[in-house]
Amino acid sequence: MHSRLPSRAIALLAAGLLLLAVVDTAAADSHEATSNNATWLPSLITETPQEGFALAVTLSQKGVATTQPDAEVRKAGRPEYAEDPDSLIAVSHVIATHFQTVAAANDYWRDE
Repeated sequence: MHSRLPSRAIALLAAGLLLLAVVDTAAADSHEATSNNATWLPSLITETPQEGFALAVTLSQKGVATTQPDAEVRKAGRPEYAEDPDSLIAVSHVIATHFQTVAAANDYWRDE
């Protein structure tokens, strides 16, 4: 059973990442912008922590669209993970990791 944990963890992370692509249009636009070498991320700097959190969500969505550019494939897998608590926790973890990065880039929004 122990040997299955890494595979299960990877599967949960993958499912969590796929869950972030709830808005297929945004994910498709993301992939198209990335494919066209357009700059979609000029900076990690945001005015507020709330904008930073929104950026963390966007980073997660962009990762999903880059990893799986086919919107139909992403959509087809949703019923399997959309109500899985472990997948939802994995999604939260990915967003939190991105938020840590954005917060650090913004010096945790401290006034100097």
